[in-house]
Amino acid sequence: MTTLLVNATLLPCTPDMPVIEGGFVHVEGERIVAAGAGPAPALDGAEIIDVGGDIVMPGMVNPHCHMAMTLFRGLGEDVDDRLYRYILPLERTFVTPPMVRAGTALAAYEMIQGGVTTVADMYYFETEVARVVHQSGMRGVIGQTIADFDPPDHKNADEGFALMDELFAEFSGHPRITPSLAPHAPYSTDVAVMNRVARWVDDHPGTPVQMHLSETGPEMEWASKNYAMTPVEVTAKAGLLREGLIAAHCMYVNEADIALMAQSGVAVAHNARSNGKAGRGIAPITALRAACIPVGIATDGAMSGNTLDLFAQFGPVTMFQKIAGGSRALMPAMDVIRMATLEGAKVLGMADRIGSLEPGKQADLIRIDLSAARLHPIYDHYSMLVFAAMANDVRDVMVDGQWLMRDREVLTLERKKVLRDALQIASEFKAEMVRLDAQHR
Repeated sequence: MTTLLVNATLLPCTPDMPVIEGGFVHVEGERIVAAGAGPAPALDGAEIIDVGGDIVMPGMVNPHCHMAMTLFRGLGEDVDDRLYRYILPLERTFVTPPMVRAGTALAAYEMIQGGVTTVADMYYFETEVARVVHQSGMRGVIGQTIADFDPPDHKNADEGFALMDELFAEFSGHPRITPSLAPHAPYSTDVAVMNRVARWVDDHPGTPVQMHLSETGPEMEWASKNYAMTPVEVTAKAGLLREGLIAAHCMYVNEADIALMAQSGVAVAHNARSNGKAGRGIAPITALRAACIPVGIATDGAMSGNTLDLFAQFGPVTMFQKIAGGSRALMPAMDVIRMATLEGAKVLGMADRIGSLEPGKQADLIRIDLSAARLHPIYDHYSMLVFAAMANDVRDVMVDGQWLMRDREVLTLERKKVLRDALQIASEFKAEMVRLDAQHR
């Protein structure tokens, strides 16, 4: 199939971050053949789409998510002890393969509508997650969580690694799904399990690892009390601070940690909205990027940040760095979009395949409708995307040359079924919450 998008405001997100008026993108099969300034080539038999000046840019990358947790969105928001009162009991009772499938489908639908074409996920029953992501047409790094707090899908590390073996056996070599190991965090796996993860990756080269790192105060206290180290140093001790590690949050890293992370080739998934909502403070993203550590913009799970919309993350990402540094010049809008595309792809080890519109790369792209009054006038396209655009401005979404959404209609998932399945499980959550509340009184 040949597709030619013409008359585009092209943001290819190549390293120099140009804005090309009257641009085009030529797609053959699953790859980009050409992208640049017009005139577009004459192609017999091509699907020619005149986008009327709308933005065409790479599909966005969400490098840290818990997709199935869309079903916990907004639950117990104003309850101080909601984690122990609601979330953990609900997870132990209801996190099953059907629940994971329903929550993942809802997440995939939401992300496609918001222009996210690639996601890194870590949760439970991840083979089920991978199957739904495959069906959705999205690209995914799918991480099987391993933890020691009696998670829903395994009772010990051996069972957790068996689930990873299952995921790897089914999806290794898949064109869009990359199996990943996801030790939950240093404090919830400890050195022995992290070291076992490192050995598993040594035996399966190229497997990404996802982990929460230096996220909370208690985590810092755990590392100090047990090892007289920071969590970053503990991870290094375990042999897991290495290229291919996607470290989520990194709220409390010091200068020595940052130097060690840069030397080790670690990448970071930044969750500004989730962190801010939890009152955890501001991650030192400016310092991390200054050390040449790739940083992508992530949503976290919908339980924490409520939305899987990357546009909703852009404002907090830049504003928090400006506040921390006392300057509006910090974290410019162009860098935010770079982090959502090419730099996010680098975080996942995919910058050679996605993240920019260049010949030879996979045809993962989105069209952003510029008809809304709130988007105009446009003096700076990157500023407009960061501060004025919304997820519902995304009109079309393509992955591997296949349309996942046209004119706001998702083509790969059935909306009525997605919502019906999700709301059925939510009704079960509500009934259980009533019972838990009665117990609490």
